[in-house]
Amino acid sequence: MITPLDDLLVRPIIEMALAEDLGRAGDITAQACIDADARLSVVWAARQDGRVAGLSCARLALAALDPTARFQVVTRDGADAAAGAILARAEGNARAVLAAERTGLNLLGKLSGIATLTRAYVRLVEGTGATIVDTRKTTPGLRALEKYAVRCGGGINHRFGLDDAILIKDNHVAACGGVGEAVRRARAFAGHLVKVEVEVDGLDQLEDALRHHPDVVMLDNFSLDDLKTAVALAKGRAVLEASGGVNLTTVRAIAETGVDVISVGALTHSALVMDIGLDAA
Repeated sequence: MITPLDDLLVRPIIEMALAEDLGRAGDITAQACIDADARLSVVWAARQDGRVAGLSCARLALAALDPTARFQVVTRDGADAAAGAILARAEGNARAVLAAERTGLNLLGKLSGIATLTRAYVRLVEGTGATIVDTRKTTPGLRALEKYAVRCGGGINHRFGLDDAILIKDNHVAACGGVGEAVRRARAFAGHLVKVEVEVDGLDQLEDALRHHPDVVMLDNFSLDDLKTAVALAKGRAVLEASGGVNLTTVRAIAETGVDVISVGALTHSALVMDIGLDAA
């Protein structure tokens, strides 16, 4: 069971999207064609197989325009849906239902696409002990939603922002003169609850980093052979994260090298939108 995002986090995103769509005059098509007090019952249905995420977006979009509308979840977030499956039902003011339709579908389809792609990666590494995680390569303003979708797909979240973990990248290393020195400074700065991760691009940097006891080492674009060597060198002294060159074709072999974590930017920046429709019931 996936813990849903609090409505307080989602509602401002929905309101911004609705305001963008409604513009200065509102839905003039609905105003022209539909009586103000007309009612409409609808269903959200999957038009392809996939993993569901983001039903609260559809619910909150409708509630923002018709607080009295009824919304019933049929297929919960984190569940798989076959093409044709009903995800949710609703009944409310017809103008409100139709004005909220695109905002809800845009986000529901996007998040379900992320969950579906994440599910594919997670299934490919089953039995290896490796964990699939996301990155900060997210759509500005939608990070909380997109990372929630990764969880719905069975993945785990990497850091949410610059403030919740130290991640020393190659440019940080260049700016302070070396991997070891960068980790030493980070260790001196970090509080007892702050993890320190460092990115390395070769086995020599890995050995230098390990001498300063990072919590996590990111192995950037390592070959499979070098990943195996890195696992043997680290001997459990740090969590090893493989990054770079990860796709659905390569991820199983990467996982089988013995790394602990595989980070995949594609989960959030390249997932295809899941085809979901809203139809009158």
